[in-house]
Amino acid sequence: MSFWRRLLVLDNQYSEQLSIAEKPGLLRNLAIVFAHSGDSWFWLLGLVILWAVGSDYWKFRALVMIGGIILTAGIVFAIKFIVRRQRPEGEWGGIYRKTDPHSFPSGHATRAIMLTIVALGLGPGWLGLLLAIWAPLVVLARVAMGVHYLSDVVAGALLGCFTGLLVLYLSPAISLAVRIIA
Repeated sequence: MSFWRRLLVLDNQYSEQLSIAEKPGLLRNLAIVFAHSGDSWFWLLGLVILWAVGSDYWKFRALVMIGGIILTAGIVFAIKFIVRRQRPEGEWGGIYRKTDPHSFPSGHATRAIMLTIVALGLGPGWLGLLLAIWAPLVVLARVAMGVHYLSDVVAGALLGCFTGLLVLYLSPAISLAVRIIA
């Protein structure tokens, strides 16, 4: 058996061991909440509201994060289109399975880590800390609920680090653009 084949077999085994999608109880309910809490529509809606009602301090952060979500989505979809790895078998997460049948890399993991890196870089500190606690729970919940393999979320987390740093690097340009438009 080749190295890559052995790696995929281990990935499948570990992912199945982490799965609680078919095990009723509090842990499953918490995993459902965290698995959904990383949805892009949820974050975009919240950030648009924050931009609409927030101070200049919050408007800037909301715009940077919205830009980060859009950039992240583009990168993730491009990779998914190239790789085309099918999601693990399962019943839970029908909306994800129908709208996006590909699992590698995890967009939720990428987005959660990117948002955390941006919050840690731009502040406030309490938001960065809160997201640093939240993001790993989202990442694990995606595997626990059976919509991703472990390697999907690991790759997504690494990609989220990269895109988060890229968004921080680009944030002065976003600030300048906002000042020119305003």
